[in-house]
Amino acid sequence: MIRFEHRRSRLAVAALAAVALGVLAGCSSSSSSSSSTTTTPTTSTSTPSTSASPTSTAVATSACGTNPGVVATGTPIPLGAIVTDQSGTSFTDITNMAAAYFTCVNDNGGINGHPIKYYIETEQSNATQIASEAKQLVQTDHVVGIVGSSSIIECSVDSSYWKSLGYYVIAAGIAPECYATPNYADVNMGPRYSSDGAVQYALTLHPDKIVFDQSNVPGTTYIEDGPNALAKAAGVPITDDTTNVPISDADSVAINLVDQAGKDGAVILNFTPPDALVILQAAQKLNIEGNVKFWGCSTPCNTDFLAQSLGAKWDGKFFVNAELAPPDVETTPAMNLYKAIYAQYGKAVSGGIGAFSEMGFTEAELGVDALRSITSGVYTVATVNAAIKALKNVDTGMLCQAWTYGDYSTHIANNEDYTVTPDNGKMVIAPNGGCTLISAVDPNIASYRAQAGTAALDPTSS
Repeated sequence: MIRFEHRRSRLAVAALAAVALGVLAGCSSSSSSSSSTTTTPTTSTSTPSTSASPTSTAVATSACGTNPGVVATGTPIPLGAIVTDQSGTSFTDITNMAAAYFTCVNDNGGINGHPIKYYIETEQSNATQIASEAKQLVQTDHVVGIVGSSSIIECSVDSSYWKSLGYYVIAAGIAPECYATPNYADVNMGPRYSSDGAVQYALTLHPDKIVFDQSNVPGTTYIEDGPNALAKAAGVPITDDTTNVPISDADSVAINLVDQAGKDGAVILNFTPPDALVILQAAQKLNIEGNVKFWGCSTPCNTDFLAQSLGAKWDGKFFVNAELAPPDVETTPAMNLYKAIYAQYGKAVSGGIGAFSEMGFTEAELGVDALRSITSGVYTVATVNAAIKALKNVDTGMLCQAWTYGDYSTHIANNEDYTVTPDNGKMVIAPNGGCTLISAVDPNIASYRAQAGTAALDPTSS
């Protein structure tokens, strides 16, 4: 059993001398005080559990470390993250998968013999709570890096704080500041650029109208500005909707979307998988899913559980933007390692194989790359964040592009991706859905490329 420190809504992952391979534990989503030193797994509401097991792989989890089978027992290197976990929206699969990766590293030599100690704070879109948690990570837990954060508003709340202290955050972000400030770089595109990708693919199928619906959370206007720019440039009308989550009347939502789109129109969704699923299932139950030309979704829908839940009726009818490599069709060493770590350490990753857990794996992979690049053996805020900022042209095996942090005023490090579609319970690459640059018609994409250029393709990407 892995031993943890637990204070309030915190998860601390430490590989101590007594650590054994096994169950990954986490914090509950409650913010109430607790003096317990061991915890039960964090249950993510981002995706329901799936019984599907990952594909078999010849890659052993020991490939995550430099000293296979040897548990790291040196002075821990503390890292932290802040993640949204609330009714209707939870990204804890991301941080729980990052925790699984770190535990694997710790069980296989750590970072030059040092284990990573990982603190996760869960939050409920409360700015005061989020600011307090950031200070807790810095002032009490003394974290030297922020790796794996994924939150609706955390970037907006904490971006100035991290900048003032010299932290360069590796995240899977949502808010505008996750992409428009110098101290965040993300492995994902976030809802705006992922929705850009969904609309961009939709436009290649020539709908006469697009209806774009998203969860009614902070930042909806910022998100819809990207899809609106693409549709306007293509001369295709677009209607913007928002829906409160969790969804209480999916039938009404489905009927409204179909009525607005019409038989030659497209419906594009931007929701976490459970809410997208209830809309799609409502349309199927009402037998109206075929009353539009096709349906699309941003990246969170890229998960096998959704493909399995929908069934064959949606094969080739539903197209999902995929910010990371499709796990059902890719067999790179990184993908195989991800599946092996998930199988052995990912008990707390309730959504299984899919986009959210891929994000957590990739964030942790980049964090470990940065730590391993520190040749001095000194792990401080200064050395760790200098190493993070220096990450350049990293072959993650998960993204279309090589990943670079860089010294830029904005960061959209991932801006090229796939489109997938369900096929017999799996998500596979859609026709003409291979790696495609997100259109610079979105002015934010154009601005970033003017600074950073266009990254080379990841050589191990499919």
